[in-house]
Amino acid sequence: MLQGKTLIKKIFVLLVTGSVPLVAFATNVIMETPLGNIEIELFDDVTPGTVENFLNYVNDGDYEDTFVHRSISGFVIQGGGFNFEGDKANAIPTDPPIQNEFKLSNIRGTIAMAKAGGDPDSATSQWFINLADNSANLDHDDGQGGGFFTVFGQVVGQGMEVVDAIAALPTVDAGSAFTNLPVIDLVGNTVLRENLVFSNVQLAPSSFEINPGLSGAWFNPATAGQGWLIDVIERESGLDLFVAWFTYDAASPTANELDGFGSRQHRWFTASGSVTGDTATLDILLSSGGIFNDPSVTSNQSVGSMTVQFSDCTNAQISFDFDASDDNDGSVNVIRLSPDVFCQTIVDAAAEVE
Repeated sequence: MLQGKTLIKKIFVLLVTGSVPLVAFATNVIMETPLGNIEIELFDDVTPGTVENFLNYVNDGDYEDTFVHRSISGFVIQGGGFNFEGDKANAIPTDPPIQNEFKLSNIRGTIAMAKAGGDPDSATSQWFINLADNSANLDHDDGQGGGFFTVFGQVVGQGMEVVDAIAALPTVDAGSAFTNLPVIDLVGNTVLRENLVFSNVQLAPSSFEINPGLSGAWFNPATAGQGWLIDVIERESGLDLFVAWFTYDAASPTANELDGFGSRQHRWFTASGSVTGDTATLDILLSSGGIFNDPSVTSNQSVGSMTVQFSDCTNAQISFDFDASDDNDGSVNVIRLSPDVFCQTIVDAAAEVE
């Protein structure tokens, strides 16, 4: 078993093999504006780094009191860069710039990251929503070493009606970054708080709730041999969730690390914790001290945290954060391996009661 500092160096590797299709797990957010709410589906699978960066700002509350600071008719509305405190606008604190993940076209209704001119890997907090098909000029090199703007989500439902209403507002030149500032009911030349189009962003509430029918074996087809055994436990106080995670070290073992039961690159983690709605928040434990088929006393060490979020009875996203190192932190989308015996039945019965 891995113990102590060895854990820092050797955790697991997500082996990219296999070809079984995996249903994408999508996170949805709600952008609250004075003209209505805009729901946005994020492309977790396609642009994972960009989505993670965006959600970091959402979860840290950095998008609270931010406003749409740029509106170009027939092109984009843009926000995520400034908040309004007291009587003035301030740039929000930003995380380090992220690597560009251009994969999808900048067509109407998509949301993408804004960047500094000439630097493809300069996106931080600012986003824009495409009002039209802008693929001709945003999907290509801008001639200065930039361009190829990363689309990481799309507006869903009736959200584009709100986006178009924002785009239809008059704009004023307030100088600096606000030369095309959309305003609401502006009187005179002084832009006040009530004139701004605020765009607070938060995670969209999920209607799905974890139930005991989710218990069983789960896997990701692209990570051969790795798997999760999930058990939803009913208690008087509510539901708990237990996960057994079979995975691998981050590097293959040397020849002298092999034994009679195969390679010691195999690793087990367990995790357990409480359930709220569609998400379980768990502590990751590493067991050590045991010997095969021997009654020796084992010990459990907390090595990190895990969240398991289910979108339905067959799809979930597992995110993990290890205390010792950021190198192995991340998330993986999983699907059910064992058949769904009664999860959907529970969901359908609950819907009938409502």
